[in-house]
Parts: sequence; C-alpha cells; structure tokens
Amino acid sequence: MLKKRIIPKFLIRGGRLVKGVGFHDNFREAGNPVSTAKVYDAYGVDELMFVDIDATLENRETTGSIIERVSEEVFMPFTVGGGIRSLEHIATLLRSGADKVSITSEAALAPEFIRTAASRFGDQCIVVGLDYARTSDGSLRLYTHGGTRATNLDPVEYAQRMQDYHAGEILLCSIDRDGTMSGYDLDLIHVLSEKLDIPLIASSGAGSLAHCAEALNAGASAITISSMFLFSDHSPIKVRTYLETNGLPVRSQKGSHS
Repeated sequence: MLKKRIIPKFLIRGGRLVKGVGFHDNFREAGNPVSTAKVYDAYGVDELMFVDIDATLENRETTGSIIERVSEEVFMPFTVGGGIRSLEHIATLLRSGADKVSITSEAALAPEFIRTAASRFGDQCIVVGLDYARTSDGSLRLYTHGGTRATNLDPVEYAQRMQDYHAGEILLCSIDRDGTMSGYDLDLIHVLSEKLDIPLIASSGAGSLAHCAEALNAGASAITISSMFLFSDHSPIKVRTYLETNGLPVRSQKGSHS
C-alpha cells in the first residue's frame, strides 16, 4: 500500500511566509520560509510546497532565489508554484532545486501546456493546481489568477482532463475553506479519488488531527497543511503519530539530515 504524505504548504509574498483566509483576506506574516523549511525538515515531513501567491496577479515569474536557498538547506523533495507560464520557467525552477512544479492558471488557460511540459520534463514533475469555489447556485467552478477569476470549468471534468494531458498529480484547493481550519472538502475528495488514477493532494481546511485522517480516508494520497502548523500547537510529529494510531500508512519520521 502506498504511503500517505504530509506536506507543509508555504505561501510566499515579498519573500516572506504568509497565510490568509479564502486566498485573499486577513493575511498574517508567519516567518522566514527558509528557516521554517529547515524546522519541517527536522520533523521529517515527506515533502514541502512553496507557492508565490502574487506571481500570476503581478504577471511575473516565481523568483528562484528562495528556492535556491531552500535547496541548499533542505534535502527533501519540494514543489514550487506561482506564475508558471513557460517551459523555460519550469527548467529554471528545476535547476534551482525544485523537484516538481505546480501549475494552476496556465493549465486552465492553455491546457496543451500541461501535455507539452509533461512530455519534456516527465509526468512526475508536473502538478496541476485546481482552485475552486462554490457559486451562488451551488455548483462548483474552477478559478484562475489566485482565485480572482471564475471560469466555466467543472472541477471534476477538468481534473480528469488534466490527467489525460499527463499531469502527474492534482492539487485540490478549496477557496471557500482556505485558512478556515474547518476541515477539507471530503465530498469532492471522495469523488475525485474515485475518478482519478493519479495522486490527489488535498489542500485547504486542515484544523485538527481528525481532519487530516478524514481527508486521507476519503481518498487523498497526500494532504497539505498550512494554518494548522503555523498557528496551533500541532506539529508534523503529532499528525504522523495520529495517522499511524488510526491505521493510516505513513512514512516513518526521518529528517533529510538524519
């Protein structure tokens, strides 16, 4: 049985680690991303994820400087996202030390880009971010540009299409639940996990140890955690121990310097 993964998710703004609510509101600064990454490395998390939240809105590329600094200090796999629109940008991030890239807006605007990127760099390098929210009529819709622009795309159909275009993983982000610590969207996780053959990473909503187990039991291959780690006393060690106690297969704790 494949091990479930625990992935701290870092949102970067102006070179600093931040966290907000609903993608846009109540941002709080949460420290230096490099030093915080070293702490999580010592905890023995499975991967890290860094997202430059302003890159797409500011029509610029994710800066590679933080990525280079992290790669010098941390030797676990990590994913980088934000403003990725070209093969050259992907190549730069991979050269800087990233193991995977997460592509959200460009995947929705130019789906063939995913097929091309997977062909050049390998499916395993390409994560497609799926930012979605519930509309006034109760339906789910995909959003781009940091959750500011609605599309007419259905998240379930879109995820299946991205799988067909050779995305290696799907990163599922609920705009409505982001930063609320109210739990993951278990219904959509269950639906997508039944329809996809590639790993599904559940993001947005972790607020308790039970939430983490619920998302993985619903079918997620991995969970990202941000607010719960930054603003509560829950640590990766607590999450791992809880999951193990509840019968979920997780990797044993081991930092990359161990």
